[in-house]
Amino acid sequence: MRTLLIPLALLATPAMAQVRPHADAPDPARLRATVEKLVGFGTRHTLSSPDHPTRGIGAARRWASAELSRIGDACNCIETANIARTFTGTRAPNGVEIVDVLGFQTGADPKRVVIVGAHIDSRVTDVMDVTSDAPGANDDGSGVALVLEAARILSKERFQATIVYVLFSGEEQGLYGGTLLAETAKERGWTVTAMLNNDIVGNTMGQNGIRVADRVRVFSEGVRASEETPGQLARRADGGEDDGPSRALAKAVDGIAATIPGGLDVFMVRRPDRFGRGGDHEPFLKLGYPAIRFSVGAENWTQQHQNLRTEGGVVYGDTIDKMDFAYLARVTAINVATIRRLAKAPAAPVKVTLKGDLSFDTTVKWQAVPGAAKYRIRWRRADTADWAHFRDVTGTEAVLKNVPVDDNFIGVSALAADGSESLVTFGGRDR
Repeated sequence: MRTLLIPLALLATPAMAQVRPHADAPDPARLRATVEKLVGFGTRHTLSSPDHPTRGIGAARRWASAELSRIGDACNCIETANIARTFTGTRAPNGVEIVDVLGFQTGADPKRVVIVGAHIDSRVTDVMDVTSDAPGANDDGSGVALVLEAARILSKERFQATIVYVLFSGEEQGLYGGTLLAETAKERGWTVTAMLNNDIVGNTMGQNGIRVADRVRVFSEGVRASEETPGQLARRADGGEDDGPSRALAKAVDGIAATIPGGLDVFMVRRPDRFGRGGDHEPFLKLGYPAIRFSVGAENWTQQHQNLRTEGGVVYGDTIDKMDFAYLARVTAINVATIRRLAKAPAAPVKVTLKGDLSFDTTVKWQAVPGAAKYRIRWRRADTADWAHFRDVTGTEAVLKNVPVDDNFIGVSALAADGSESLVTFGGRDR
């Protein structure tokens, strides 16, 4: 069984609501209040009751949907909806209806989207235990609080792209909620500019007793999971292993974070997720969408997926007292700044081609992007990872003098009139 409720805003361009410029910063007190409310539902296990008024996944989803609706009512700019489908698997042997709670802040382009998400479900040691208390404060109440806080802040602004705020269900049972939304995006023909997954983003004390409060890890793929062998070989030939769309997104986040006073360092981890593990961004990667995961700089595994208990002098359990809400506010600020830039910018160029064989000059060409005021050509030496030079142009072709293609990597982004920049599209041979 499958139900699908998508607002008409994603099918036709509506009138734009008038909103005032933003002046808010993420509030640690609001973030704490959200996590406290989520913990209060006892368990948010995906297989727990969808109908109980105060306990379980259903009560938590209804409350979160009401919060998004309240934010939307205040600005007349966010429309809430649910999408649902029944999934069956080893962790849901009898089938379970997975419901994603969505908020759509429709932009001038209704079908180009920037997605920020987190999973609302929780679990304890036994992934099939639906009755024990599973507070899920950090995993992933922290991400849910971030998404709602981002909606509160960004609802005061208007954008070119549509922002989709999503609270996934079924992450712990098999990334079901991420799969549901990624497939919905493909079915509805959305252009996904970016998907930001926030999962375990609210603690600073690692299990080794070392506090890490100065950085957040951002995981991204290089070679795309969605590319068939010919595409992977072409990327290898062009030297673009470190510049796929998701890696370009991670690099953009790194640069944005560096501009936030008192912010966090982005520790770019060059793999899709933590070693041997995964999250709700991965179904988006499989379909070719730019997607990354935010997670804390130091994990504490006695506070993830654990029954509440004290054993051998160790207190187990994902409880709110282990969290650092000032840190969570800083992670939220990076998300907000990233969404703001990408939602105000045009889309990234679809294709960038280079020509410079047997030459010290390189000709760069790309397809025009609707709404772009100009373009930024970026380049760097081929033995470095970060863009070092740029030139802004108004056309769709340029020659870089004394920038040999053999020794440099080159990409192009699109700029809005206010300077908001898209992701960089890596340049390669014309095929």
